[in-house]
Amino acid sequence: MSCSIVWVEDEMKILENGMDYLKKEGFQVKGFRSFEEAMTLLRQEPADIVILDWLLPGISGLDACKWIVNGPGIPVIMVTAKSDEFDKVLALEIGADDYMAKPFGMRELVARIRTVLRRSKKEAAAVPSSDRIQFLNLSIDLHKHEARIDDALVPLTATEFKLLTVLASAQGRVFTRSQLIESCMGISYFGYERTLDSHIRNLRKKIEPESARPVFIHTVYSVGYKFGEASK
Repeated sequence: MSCSIVWVEDEMKILENGMDYLKKEGFQVKGFRSFEEAMTLLRQEPADIVILDWLLPGISGLDACKWIVNGPGIPVIMVTAKSDEFDKVLALEIGADDYMAKPFGMRELVARIRTVLRRSKKEAAAVPSSDRIQFLNLSIDLHKHEARIDDALVPLTATEFKLLTVLASAQGRVFTRSQLIESCMGISYFGYERTLDSHIRNLRKKIEPESARPVFIHTVYSVGYKFGEASK
């Protein structure tokens, strides 16, 4: 079965040419000039991936990305004329899976689409058969995309929830920083290990009784992180 793509781009020439190319590569593509139009479809027929322009009329690309990652949870590739590092990090911080600066080649876009889809399939395969993970007073509902401490809802960002799920799904396993970046944040984040550590610190503040003495997420020095029993 071919991959379904929703492409939101207000520049008609880019959208039309891009859709033609992706269709020739075997993808099913639906294009929209504004995110308001795309939202209606995504509520009814979730796609496999969304290609999203940063600068859109009406709802901005960043706000649209937030809606996608915190709602349908579909992988997002941001496409924009903005190219400085701050903008790239901002897009990735809010949950985009990848980032491409205009102008770009269609071969590269296809390669990035396939990379994001492969990673998405790996994440789905790694999810436990049960839709709930329980450890001490922490419960994670994978179906509802919620985490609770003593039945109190914990407000997590999309990236924080991904990190918690990956770690908690393999209790006791040590994950390197590179493995967590690839699984939860995407290859565009390689080289931003400090950003990963920042996400972990924020996550600990939200779920740990004491951030300095964690009971859930433990640091394995010089390696990465693990969930469950503390390292000796």
